[in-house]
Amino acid sequence: MVLNLPAVPAALAKSQVTTLSSTLGAPAPSGVYYEIFVRSFYDSNGDGVGDLNGVTEKLPYLKSLGVSGIWLIPIFPSPSYHGYDITNYRAINPQYGTMTDFERLVKTAHADGIKLILDMVINHSSDKISWFKAAANPSSPYHDWYYWAGPHTDLDVKDPWGGPVWRTLGQRHYMGIFCRCMPDLNYHNPAVRRTMISIGRFWLRKGVDGYRLDAAKHIFDKTQKDNHSLTIMRESAGWWSEYRRGIDAVDPHAYLVGEVSGNHYRYDAPFVKPLNAVFDFPLAARLLKSVKSGYDAHIARALVHMQHIYRRAAGHYVMDAPFLSNFDQQRVMTDLHGNIDRMKVAAAMLLTLPGNPYVYYGEEIGMRGTKPDPLDREPMRWNVSPAARGETTWEAPPAGLHEDVSVEAERADSDSLLNRYRELIHWRMDIAPLRDGRAGVYATLNPALTAWRLSDRQGSVLVLHNLSGTPQRLSLHGVNGLRYQTLLRATSARTALHGDVLNLPAYSSAVLEGSTAKADMNSRGAP
Repeated sequence: MVLNLPAVPAALAKSQVTTLSSTLGAPAPSGVYYEIFVRSFYDSNGDGVGDLNGVTEKLPYLKSLGVSGIWLIPIFPSPSYHGYDITNYRAINPQYGTMTDFERLVKTAHADGIKLILDMVINHSSDKISWFKAAANPSSPYHDWYYWAGPHTDLDVKDPWGGPVWRTLGQRHYMGIFCRCMPDLNYHNPAVRRTMISIGRFWLRKGVDGYRLDAAKHIFDKTQKDNHSLTIMRESAGWWSEYRRGIDAVDPHAYLVGEVSGNHYRYDAPFVKPLNAVFDFPLAARLLKSVKSGYDAHIARALVHMQHIYRRAAGHYVMDAPFLSNFDQQRVMTDLHGNIDRMKVAAAMLLTLPGNPYVYYGEEIGMRGTKPDPLDREPMRWNVSPAARGETTWEAPPAGLHEDVSVEAERADSDSLLNRYRELIHWRMDIAPLRDGRAGVYATLNPALTAWRLSDRQGSVLVLHNLSGTPQRLSLHGVNGLRYQTLLRATSARTALHGDVLNLPAYSSAVLEGSTAKADMNSRGAP
């Protein structure tokens, strides 16, 4: 059978010599989402601030990368640079453009086969929003839209991270677990619930495909005690069930992914029934631990456990939302001290996980960034020169800027991190189990290797990653009647499969197809 695959960009021709000309299942979108901080992304009008027209201008880049969707960090009016304290939920931040610009972006993205989700921040509002200004008056109908301390309230109680829950406003105290500029909304009030569902419907009618739900677990999880209560988690999930029903009335296919940050899947599980997915924080920690140490942190076991817990909670298969880092965290390349080989393995692990992987803007070129904010949210590097057209200048270029870390420098380098990301994302288009496979463990008895099996209706694959700086040899064994003796993809041309023996070069990855047919014992390496 001969399959006609999409044309490969010229700059990638050399980097993809390790890709065999075969697919497993019909080619389909990769399922990868790309997280964009608009302020830092691309400046279309020269004012130093990224904007919506800049995102539209860069859609061809995102399409060539192979992403299926983009997630825009808040684009609503806000007094802060980051936008997580919103003053108007039905408007566009004027620094980013107009509603017309936004509608053009949505239309163009959809024409390119790219979905668009917004960051919906509704656990709290800005303290500058008209609602909160009115709420300071106890007789205002907006007063009960927020939490106010009573005479017996413990004002010293701590939030889930050990900070203050209550903030001072004159002689009163209001709840603001993230900061005083973000007062928490009171979801015991039906008016708040109705308003937030109405806002969700508003943007769906504008054409958005769904939402990343900020602080999804904290609707009722406000204190350190709450943070370890399944009852509280179920109460928060109950609100999202109501939200889901409200959203479904406009678009029953809207995608909802929740920021549910925790260390244990059982505390996250209540959210996977009303939502499509929650971000996989436990797995992100394992991925980083594995690539930093060079030893497998039981990734396959965690995958199997996660899928089991979530299926039991939701009653169906749940698409995971894995990631390496995000807007609130130190960038992976900084964690890895600039080690490009380890960064490539981290990317390979992420992009061979089932579900919808998320890539933080600039991660694909190896941008660095550390805490405190906004040093992990710096301008995207498009060009070798930070003064070139489109570069945002709202934040000064970082000290010790690496000229080779830019799209311009990496696009023509077949061995670059950028081209590795593009190659791996395109693997997902061609191999169905990488997108939606049911996970299984695969024992290698070698801690320098991490491996997992993925199976769906299209077939089964074995994914292997060499976490070490030395070549590894693995004697393959069958599982449930399947033998893995067909090399589908490999990141290194030196990868070789000789019967049941796989030779995996340092910091490389491979995908093998499982078959119940009699083994073809002919030796075969990556072409």
